[in-house]
Amino acid sequence: MKTHACKAGEHPDSCGRRSILRTALGAAALGGLGVAGLASPGIAYAASLTKEQRDTLTPDQVIEMLKKGNERFRAGESQRHDYLAQKRATASGQYPAAAILSCIDSRAPAEIVMDAGIGDAFNARVAGNVPSEDIIGSLEFSCRLAGAKLVVVMGHTSCGAIKGAIDGAELGNLTGLLNRIKPAVEATEYDGERTSKNIDFVDTVARTNIRMAVNDIRQRSSVLAALEREKKIKIVGALYRFDGGKVEFLS
Repeated sequence: MKTHACKAGEHPDSCGRRSILRTALGAAALGGLGVAGLASPGIAYAASLTKEQRDTLTPDQVIEMLKKGNERFRAGESQRHDYLAQKRATASGQYPAAAILSCIDSRAPAEIVMDAGIGDAFNARVAGNVPSEDIIGSLEFSCRLAGAKLVVVMGHTSCGAIKGAIDGAELGNLTGLLNRIKPAVEATEYDGERTSKNIDFVDTVARTNIRMAVNDIRQRSSVLAALEREKKIKIVGALYRFDGGKVEFLS
């Protein structure tokens, strides 16, 4: 296999990861696999994506990267991240491939469940993964100015915010946030018990809420909608399942 010379003074791990990324990006162009598709759990990954590497990826390849990362997470074969080296590699700049809006639930950290490292993804978290004006503005920065190729709205099963919206819970500023989830409750078609005690209904509402959030982002952001029309980015939904740990990308 062809090797690549390290730059003067470059940390060996960073040099090695760049070589692996070059190989993976070549495979991505040929076989539709993202960078993470060729990852090995026995290698400590130090460097994050360079601008050139990130810009080579398509939105679909970034989705594939995240899917492959989640497969590694579920198999107990996550990469051995050298976070200190990743910190050093990103100190002078960042080139994330994705921007992820997810819930604040402590059991659903997007970077961990999709086996990403420092500098790989922008992250916004709020109960119920609700896209507020500030969050949408942050996603616009992530994609239009910083070059991310993908926006993911990631909800999860057994979501407490969804349950609260179903129950009509009220608590300080949380009341207003839950009110923004209630349209998803009302829009969900379901023949069974429509209560927060019925987890199947809760998860069905979660899916509706994710899809409505994706549509909300498109409708409220002409910036992101234009980038998607130009096929420079994709805006997609995903559901993380606590049982089994799968991140299911929604069509």
